[in-house]
Amino acid sequence: MKTIRNTTQRSLSVPLPRGKKLFLGPLKVGEIATPAAEHPPLKAMVEAGDLEILGVGERPLGGRDSRAGGSGSSQGHRPGLKSGRGGDR
Repeated sequence: MKTIRNTTQRSLSVPLPRGKKLFLGPLKVGEIATPAAEHPPLKAMVEAGDLEILGVGERPLGGRDSRAGGSGSSQGHRPGLKSGRGGDR
């Protein structure tokens, strides 16, 4: 996995292989698969200065992080809570 950073003050839609996209907010970081870093449209964004490839697992020090602001996952179910209805069906 490689870490990329949006170096602009605007949100970016980063084109990835197989028609996928990564949406990065201003000055945020995200992770992409290592082979995706060689995707021509992504390389063009790096050359234009919109994106910066930080390297394998490298994170900016003391900077802004797309996952900062809380512990744990923001998706999925909270552990220990039952969901759904009980009883016979």
